[in-house]
Amino acid sequence: MTGVFITFEGGEGTGKTTQIALLAERLSALGHEVVTTLEPGGTALGKRIRRYLVSESDDVPTPRAELLLYAADRAHHVDKLIRPALEAGKVVLCDRYADATEAYQGYGRGLELSLVRSLNRVATQGLMPHRTLLIDLDPELGVRRSLQRQAGDDVAEESRFEAEESAFHRRVRRGYNAILKSEPRRVRFIDGGGTIEEVKHKIWSELADLFSSGRRRERVTGTDEQQ
Repeated sequence: MTGVFITFEGGEGTGKTTQIALLAERLSALGHEVVTTLEPGGTALGKRIRRYLVSESDDVPTPRAELLLYAADRAHHVDKLIRPALEAGKVVLCDRYADATEAYQGYGRGLELSLVRSLNRVATQGLMPHRTLLIDLDPELGVRRSLQRQAGDDVAEESRFEAEESAFHRRVRRGYNAILKSEPRRVRFIDGGGTIEEVKHKIWSELADLFSSGRRRERVTGTDEQQ
């Protein structure tokens, strides 16, 4: 597998979407074929699943159902889009992946981490990113940013997680920090409190080595790290 798999993680409103677009532009200019995607919703089936996961509803999924829907979205996403793109030698930039499920459904919802990690292994079939950028921001500021952004676009209904209590978002942040500490080689901390340009430069400094001339890249399985 000759492609490069990079994921962006973080709480609400951390600027992942903006930074993915900027990185895609940079890599394309360097001659790489880039695929940008997201979870949930990176496939046609995923878009349908996404509506149940992020939109307000009178019948929201229970925590266990939520976990299983994310796993289904991820399994289909890996099989249909991510793995084929990597096998074709492309760079895949993904807005959230398996780490998000551990942070949100494990730490945030309080589901057993062993269950979350087991389902992640099934859904990913061991396919883990070469590098993960964790963009960190104060949760209250991030939620405000996200709600302000949604007010000006066509996804205003996707506010179910923003509506969660502040304690939930603090638990998610602790979850991400725990993942960072357990996998410092793969996961890199990015302070999301700077300007867009400052964050952009920090991200590139954590990725440039992946695109150095002649570097040999292999698929990262992460199997041992997620036991």
